[in-house]
Amino acid sequence: MLSRILGLVREQLIATLFSRTATDAFYVSFRIPNLLRDLFAEGAMSSAFIPTFTEYLKNRSRKEAWELASNVMNLLLVGLSGVALLGILGSQILVGRFAGEFAATPGKFELTVLLTQVMFPFLPMVALAAVLMGVLNSQGTLFVPALAPALFNVGSLAVALALYRWLPAWGFDPVLGMAIGTLLGGALQLCIQLPALVKKGFVYSAVLTLRHPGVRQILLLMGPGTIGLASTQINILVNTWLATSQGEGPVSWLNYAFRLMQFPLGLFGVSIAAATLPRLSAHVADGELEGLRKTLASAMRLVLVINIPASFGLAFLSGPIIALAYEHGKFGPADTLATARALVFYSVGLFAYSGIKVLVPAFYALGRPRVPVIISSVSVAINIALNFWLVVPLGYLGLALSTSLSAIGNLVLLFWQLRKSAAAFSVVEIFILGLKMGAASLGMGLLALQTQARVAASVSDGSVASEALVLGLAIAIGIAGLYAACRLMRVEEVETMRTAARRKLAALFGGS
Repeated sequence: MLSRILGLVREQLIATLFSRTATDAFYVSFRIPNLLRDLFAEGAMSSAFIPTFTEYLKNRSRKEAWELASNVMNLLLVGLSGVALLGILGSQILVGRFAGEFAATPGKFELTVLLTQVMFPFLPMVALAAVLMGVLNSQGTLFVPALAPALFNVGSLAVALALYRWLPAWGFDPVLGMAIGTLLGGALQLCIQLPALVKKGFVYSAVLTLRHPGVRQILLLMGPGTIGLASTQINILVNTWLATSQGEGPVSWLNYAFRLMQFPLGLFGVSIAAATLPRLSAHVADGELEGLRKTLASAMRLVLVINIPASFGLAFLSGPIIALAYEHGKFGPADTLATARALVFYSVGLFAYSGIKVLVPAFYALGRPRVPVIISSVSVAINIALNFWLVVPLGYLGLALSTSLSAIGNLVLLFWQLRKSAAAFSVVEIFILGLKMGAASLGMGLLALQTQARVAASVSDGSVASEALVLGLAIAIGIAGLYAACRLMRVEEVETMRTAARRKLAALFGGS
């Protein structure tokens, strides 16, 4: 939660301080190395590394497990440093292929090239941070790895604010501070995990070889996984490329909307997946198929219970949420309206993004990485086709909608194939739960929207405090309505959460 809140603050800072020309350039330049990060760090590499490392911890010595982790880190450092160097040298070509339309605006293309060159070294740092995260998660340490991205946002914010007034005096656009801050943030994200790793007894080894059996296993899983887990990022890449041809602003509007959609995705979807993968890997390593089924079923039910309401909430309250979050400084009412519309279309696929985060790693734990590769390829093809079809009548909004629709298709195919692989859960139970949560969330959304409109007309004076108060009240009443509907329909997970919350509160106050 801290990481996502700071990430939102970071986006607010960018929207408030910098022009749409500068923000378009920043987001495109960050997207290029960020795609490689998702391919090699937080995507396929993590999903291939964790099951292999978990198997080493369970069935071999800790010394062998530490040697495997060291080898992977050394290979990533050398390999991705080389990729970063090539990216810096070829950044003009990359930007030209990716955002050639920026040349129509004076200085925009050149700014994008500069920012890309500055941010490419972020790639090896965040890849190493992902390995440390996998090592710690595999041993049950979840808090420090989850906190690490918050340090990335802290670094970005601190540097951007420190250099905001100095850079123009030196002849640079102030948005360059965000690029420099990205590097510092990546270093902080890596370093904060080192003490926890040492506490676990990690012993570094200077081994560097592709012949290590564990490395070979990771590469075999990672090869197809590079495509399999990158479907969402490839979709975003295509969307960004098409968005650069839609005039000034769409790149930024889509990014702001997607970032807000990622708030519940990162808070719940990614967290559920991060907590589930080590358990899935342990069940497979122990041959416990029934445990695997129960863990997957529980994770998918949680995804629906949490993210379907989040989808409806973002859609119904998109305007007030965007206005409160971004409408300051250089971000005006027209930007709010454009971003809110994009958020509605992105929110359609929120539950699917979260479900993909949970289901794809299950195939790696089962040793079947080819399945998500094929499904991902189909999803990417569908998304590209929808992009070109929907961008004509809907403009940049069609790009957001196509991303959501392709994610839903991806999830359905993954779900179907996983049942064939592990008979993990009942389709009927999941479908009924989805219908229940959809009905309850629709009522929640309507109740929250009506509350927001009526209260805003009565008490809002246009200040940030009053807008926050009105929105908070609308959300609280909406959640209360959702809770009542879920209890009425006997949604098991809601009762479980209520019981767990009561126990936590009792322990907290009892201990004080």
